[in-house]
Amino acid sequence: MAEPYVGEIRLFAGNFAPVGWSFCDGSMLSIAENEVLFNLIGTTYGGDGQTTFALPDMRGRVPLHQGTGLNLSPRVMGQSAGVEQVTLTPSQMPSHNHVLNATTTPASTANGVAGSLTGAAASTNFYGSTPGGGALAPQALMATGGNQPHNNMAPFLGLNFIISLFGIFPSQG
Repeated sequence: MAEPYVGEIRLFAGNFAPVGWSFCDGSMLSIAENEVLFNLIGTTYGGDGQTTFALPDMRGRVPLHQGTGLNLSPRVMGQSAGVEQVTLTPSQMPSHNHVLNATTTPASTANGVAGSLTGAAASTNFYGSTPGGGALAPQALMATGGNQPHNNMAPFLGLNFIISLFGIFPSQG
């Protein structure tokens, strides 16, 4: 394998970071011991910039090229965004209706044998005569949902991102 660039990030299927590499897990490193890498990434991912700096933390993250794509929002180097679960609010749901069909046509029997609430033909009607205008109880049509979060993640496979601590210092092209 060719010598890596300092700061190069690769996917790695092993359960350890090879010599000269570190997991992209947000670890704080000493600037004094990793001056070349610090000169490349600075405090983009954290640290105080005096004695420490942080490696990128790719745990639970999907990489995304920084910048602004055509008709896309700008993404800043080191920016972290997104959540694993989302609870939708009513304003985020598409407009829709819940329809309940009923009738005020009196039934011919009140014995409680299942029939049709819509007045369509059935073997037996459901209730006897309807007093009043046929108002429904408040429980007849209830809200759905429950404000519970749902997963907001595509299918995934857990692998390790590793970053090269040493190697060739990349020149700007």
